[in-house]
Parts: sequence; C-alpha cells; structure tokens
Amino acid sequence: MSTLRNPVKERMKAGEVTFGTLMSMPSPHAAQVLSASGFDWLWFDLEHGPIPFDALHGMINATATGDGKTIPLTRVPADELWMVKPVLDSGSLGVIFPFIESAEAAQSAVDATRYPTTGKRGFGPFYAASRWNLGLREYAEQADDAILRVMMLESKAAVDNAEEIMAVEGIDVAFLAPFDLSQSLGVPGQLDSPVYLEALETLEAAVDKSDAVLGTLVMDGDAAKAKMARGYKFLILSLDIAILEGGARELLESTKS
Repeated sequence: MSTLRNPVKERMKAGEVTFGTLMSMPSPHAAQVLSASGFDWLWFDLEHGPIPFDALHGMINATATGDGKTIPLTRVPADELWMVKPVLDSGSLGVIFPFIESAEAAQSAVDATRYPTTGKRGFGPFYAASRWNLGLREYAEQADDAILRVMMLESKAAVDNAEEIMAVEGIDVAFLAPFDLSQSLGVPGQLDSPVYLEALETLEAAVDKSDAVLGTLVMDGDAAKAKMARGYKFLILSLDIAILEGGARELLESTKS
C-alpha cells in the first residue's frame, strides 16, 4: 500500500518550524512558482480571496511540480460541511477554519475533515486520490491521519473560551490572527496594546497546554524570528500580493536610483 504522508504535520510534531505563504490570487501558475520557491506549504484563501473551486483544483495540483514537497492547505469561508467537502476532495491536505469561537465549533470543524464513524465527511475523493497517487480506498484509509486541521482564534470569544476550544481532540494548529483579534478587542491594529498582549498571552497559554502548535502571520524575517522564539511552529511569511508588489517596487527603485 502507498502511504499518504503530511510532512508538515510530522515536522511540527517533531518540534520543527514550518513556513508558508498565503495565496489569494486564483492562479495555478503562481502556485507553481511559489511551490518551487521552497515553501513548506501554501495557504489557498477562499475566505478573502476570489478563488473558485475550479481554480483551487488547479492550484492544488500545481504544488506537485518540482520536488512536490509543498503541501496544499485551504482556508474555507466558514465552518460548513458543504464547503469542506470539495476542498478535501480536490486534494487539499489541510483545512483552515476561520473564527472558531467555541469548543462546539472546533469539534464540528474536526468532524468535517474525518470520515465516519469518527466524522461526517462524505465519500468522494476522486481527485484527491489521484493527486496523491493513491487508490480511492487507500486514500480514505489514510486521509484522517494525514489532514492538517488549523483553527483560527481571532476574536474575544475565542479568548474567553480558549481552554475549552483547545481541549478538543484533533486540532493540529491554533492560528492566532493578529488583525481580526485586535479588531475584536477594540484596539484595531494596535499589536502593542496591553489589551491585545494580554489576550495573546491567554491564547498562547491555552495552546501550550494542548497537543497543538501555535501559528500566526508575519510580514518579514525579523517578526518571524521573534515568533519562533515564543514557540510558534506554523508561520505565514507574507502574502502573494505583498511578495509580488514588494518585488516589483524593489526592482523599479533599484533601477531608477
């Protein structure tokens, strides 16, 4: 039997840090380029980005190019079973769930990624099995263990319910979203606010008591190193839009100076 592995999940369990970037542009070509750049994973964003399901399928397949080591992950717009099914059946090896605010929501999200009898995922992994070079039954028997489950904690309610949320079995990453969290706390963008920092510490403490690892967004290497020093293992390094714009600006400025 062929083996379905998720090296990102395995490496973080071993204590290693993994790096990815967020893609909001519906472009398999860009996904292919970013995969070849050496990211451990790509985060395809269906919540804020204009990525339709047909483009998502192409983007997931694009991560198989080169050495094929980049793992495709997808953020769904909401914790809804019908949204999770086509994401997984297209071959995504992880799902990111936004605005998890209760243990019930976290459990519902985990259930959506598992086949019965332990979950509620429907059977139809035709493209997923092909993406990972497996038969349908081989894929189904191994997918539950291989899929990475990321819960986004990004509201005051998530802070208030942090310990209950993180007690849910099956969460691999707790992603602390700085901008939505600060907005929810009434200090939008003020990431040095005592209110924000206190909430962040509460979330970090709850995650540290669980089997999950910490994740967040950083925009440069210095910020990444600071988060790594605090124990974060799942880091988004900027966004496709920022990488493209920053590279273009740097090229123009260096040419004109």
